[in-house]
Amino acid sequence: MQNQKMWEGRFKKALDSKVNDFNSSISFDKRMYKEDITGSMAHAAMLGRQGIIPKEDSDLIIKTLGEILNDIETGALDFDPNAEDIHMFIEAVLTERIGDAGKRLHTARSRNDQVALDTRMYVRNYYCEIKASLLKLIAVIEKKAEMHLESVMPGYTHLQRAQPVTFAHYIMAYAQMLMRDVTRLEDTLKRMNYLPLGSGALATTTYPIDRQSVADALGFDGVMLNSMDGVSDRDFLLEGAADLSITMMHLSRFSEEIILWCSSEFGFIELDDAFSTGSSIMPQKKNPDIAELVRGKTGRVYGSLTTLLTMMKGLPLAYNKDMQEDKEAIFDALDNTSLCIELFTSMFDTMTVKTQNLRRAAAKGFINATDCADYLVKKGLPFRDAYKITGRLIAYCIDNDKTLENLSIEEYKSFCETFDNEVYGAVDLMNCVNGRKVIGGPAPEAVRLQLEDCKKFLSARQ
Repeated sequence: MQNQKMWEGRFKKALDSKVNDFNSSISFDKRMYKEDITGSMAHAAMLGRQGIIPKEDSDLIIKTLGEILNDIETGALDFDPNAEDIHMFIEAVLTERIGDAGKRLHTARSRNDQVALDTRMYVRNYYCEIKASLLKLIAVIEKKAEMHLESVMPGYTHLQRAQPVTFAHYIMAYAQMLMRDVTRLEDTLKRMNYLPLGSGALATTTYPIDRQSVADALGFDGVMLNSMDGVSDRDFLLEGAADLSITMMHLSRFSEEIILWCSSEFGFIELDDAFSTGSSIMPQKKNPDIAELVRGKTGRVYGSLTTLLTMMKGLPLAYNKDMQEDKEAIFDALDNTSLCIELFTSMFDTMTVKTQNLRRAAAKGFINATDCADYLVKKGLPFRDAYKITGRLIAYCIDNDKTLENLSIEEYKSFCETFDNEVYGAVDLMNCVNGRKVIGGPAPEAVRLQLEDCKKFLSARQ
């Protein structure tokens, strides 16, 4: 293939080789070949229908583009590393194969609206794939929660044992976060699903094109109503990168829990051997590297969002070459988020929950102290008085190596005569959990409501 520029008629000198390399994007935008060809086929079909180019040329272009797509996917056609970008590469191959008819494809189109279309179509598909992966992860969490509705464990604030919850309640908090992540992607998909093609370089065209027919053919809900916005809008990348960043933040928080839980100090879970690594020097080690890498790659996805925001912040209308930098950033964010969700899902699905260790940890740390205070309130004491009495009880237990469950009734009464034998039921850990049956609480019946809501959410998206 001759290394000629489609735009070189205006220029008297050849492009400097270093400038060519600096300007080229084929190394990373080649992944959009399918979208570029699909978009071009829809454009060519419209040109033929509208009589803008001969119908026989339109048909030949579409047929040949289909052959080029097949050749790329079967490996019969390699990308030319010297090509300026994927758009020029496809057009050059097309023209080589069918001559003048191929040169008519770019009628009523600019690379500015062409790349806007390709990028929009590519990330639209990728956002849908990530949404599907998130739904799979949510389903795995919901399944695991079903198994642990009565697995009592400590809940934490400030990473200090605070109140009793269940493992199901704990992990369903992350399911709720991820469900919101799904709806954020859905919102982004709705806002971005409008066709930029037909905007031209920035001011549309004098040809009688039918933009809506192209939008229909490519699965868009409509066309972008301002041509300058059509070629210069990258909100769909900024919003998508923000969505991915929030998802990665949630995965990073969840990963931090996994890292803590599988440590000897917690011992709440054990990761499957297939999703752990060892040490090069310490034979006893079993490291949670997947969770740690998810936590680390979160910063990388944040970096992509920052790159996109910074790239766009000072650009005047309409298209500027700076915007070529959008692809590597969004591609990296998409690739890493997708990989992290996939591996985290498998890691979480195969891990073992050590319910006895959960219960043992719940028995420590006086996480039923609030329930003891609430017991006194229900007996008629003001909450602040009950709070102080319970605080003194806790100090006594610490000094005497006791827990609220194994204090004698005489010891209780030495702090407040209001105590009676009913206090033992009040501070029983399972009773403490079961009593919190308010919507949103950790009681099994309340968590079942979460599970049912989660199932409905998943079912509506099948």
